[in-house]
Amino acid sequence: MRAPLLRYLSRDDVESLEIPMEDIIEAVESALREKGEGSAEMPPKPGVHPRADAFIHAMPAYLAGMQAAGLKWVSGFPQNLPKGLPYISGLFVLNDVETGLPLSVMDCTWITGARTGAASAVAAKYLARPDSRTMGVVACGLQGRTNLEAMACLFPLEEVYAFDIDRAVAEEYSEEMSDRLGLEVKPVDRVRDAVQGLDLVVTSGPILKEPTPNIPPDWLSPGSFACPLDFDSYWTGDAFRQADKLATDDRGQLSYYRSVGYFSDTPEPYADLGEIVTGRVPGREGSEERTMSLNLGLAIEDVASARIIFEKALEVGVGTELPL
Repeated sequence: MRAPLLRYLSRDDVESLEIPMEDIIEAVESALREKGEGSAEMPPKPGVHPRADAFIHAMPAYLAGMQAAGLKWVSGFPQNLPKGLPYISGLFVLNDVETGLPLSVMDCTWITGARTGAASAVAAKYLARPDSRTMGVVACGLQGRTNLEAMACLFPLEEVYAFDIDRAVAEEYSEEMSDRLGLEVKPVDRVRDAVQGLDLVVTSGPILKEPTPNIPPDWLSPGSFACPLDFDSYWTGDAFRQADKLATDDRGQLSYYRSVGYFSDTPEPYADLGEIVTGRVPGREGSEERTMSLNLGLAIEDVASARIIFEKALEVGVGTELPL
């Protein structure tokens, strides 16, 4: 019998595959539908926290419909940024659901960015106005890039306003994303200018256990949609409470985070995205509704994305085969 092999995919390997964002959006929506239908297995992610506001999480999941299973071991260390190191790093292990053997180990940086942007776009598909044309991005890192790219796949965007605590970062982001997407992306000096009066808003700063949020109620306009990816680090409790519909990607994970000290001033969501995608709970019902989706990041999204990456890598022969 031939010794089992696994395929190692570096970050360069993963990025070289150039998986279209549209494919990741479709995969993430399918994963959320499986969750809503009850064919996904995904325990709340456990983690350790070696530094203040830093985390290393284990994120396992199984999708019966896709016949895919795996685990992401991912870290987020805000202290890395001044050192020139990435905030998010880690590895993903994809397993064979018939034997349990590892099929692949791959860098998870691209996966994390792409699937997070895709999940925001799926949430917006059901909760935002379909004619949304303006967007605000607060924090211009990897998530700021992938979220704009994903939203541009689904909405006729014309103008984007970008804020970062480092003005130079916002300027670089604006130039890059304008060229990449053919949009007018403008750097702004205040958080307010990347929120107020805009159709779509994404905030993606570091996740803080004891935040000092500075987005109050009324900045998010009637008819607008927001997706906080940084928990409650930017949005005040009153801003969350003002939303006509506050969703989340997973109630169980939100409850877990409450139990360890996050979301102390955040109301309960009315639904999770799996319920909305399957039509069991309505999404947007009126053009003037303020809507929000509090996305925490789900392992099912990573599994669905990793499966696509692995299959493409096999098809084109990318990666390094290693013995188990």
